[in-house]
Amino acid sequence: MTHDPRSPLDAAALRAALPRWRRVLAVESTGSTNADVTRMAAEGAPDRIAVVASEQTAGRGRLSRSWTAPAGASLAVSALFRPEGVPAEDLGLLSLVAGLAVVDMVRDATGVLDDDAVARPEVGLKWPNDVLLGGRKLCGILVEAASIAPPALVVGIGVNVDLREDELPVPHATSLALAGASNLDRTKLAAALLDALDRRERQWRFDREAMMADYRATCLTLGTRVRVELPGGGELAGEAVDILDDGELVVRDDAGENRAVTAGDVRHLRAVDGGYAGEAAK
Repeated sequence: MTHDPRSPLDAAALRAALPRWRRVLAVESTGSTNADVTRMAAEGAPDRIAVVASEQTAGRGRLSRSWTAPAGASLAVSALFRPEGVPAEDLGLLSLVAGLAVVDMVRDATGVLDDDAVARPEVGLKWPNDVLLGGRKLCGILVEAASIAPPALVVGIGVNVDLREDELPVPHATSLALAGASNLDRTKLAAALLDALDRRERQWRFDREAMMADYRATCLTLGTRVRVELPGGGELAGEAVDILDDGELVVRDDAGENRAVTAGDVRHLRAVDGGYAGEAAK
């Protein structure tokens, strides 16, 4: 029987697949999974609890941008981590961890990159944590702090699973279905995502060097001509040459000076006749 990708989540199967997680709540619709988990954190919920939803009616991305999709066509996951012993200045790296976990899920659980796939679109990260599949944005990631001391961080991830072209939130987005995924079962995808998030969070805490090496190997921004829109106005253009251990992007500007970027919106520029024009991925 063909699986309907927009069928309800299987809460029991999801919990059974994730023994490392203390609690996983599956719902069909909620306002915001991040808001749900933030509230649970304030009520004393422990490390590694998660909420998974088929639909968000008030989902948010970075800079308070809305993140919406038709019911059952996407996957919204929010997880609580309490990374004891991690310095406050390192907590921002968790957003990179989340991006790596989504890439792991795409590679391991969707079938998009199977050897027998008709096409094998490139998957990777645009700094800091935009997951690109075939050059188009697959998901939104928002990490929020419920508390800094002690740290309690909420990782929110929204993945486009079964959206058609006319349902995409922005023209440069994509979905697993549009990329040719053979697995669109949101229960299995959620289990794979939370499993990857668990493994990558542990790697962040206990083997930071390996985590950053994996991030650099996965980051499509490195070696690319970019334009960075900086917070507060202004922009920086040049080649992305490195990512520091604290997650900062290093851009070599047109004067040959290396400049570290802490935050900003990156555009990948595409080469045209020896110059650069347009944007390969927003």
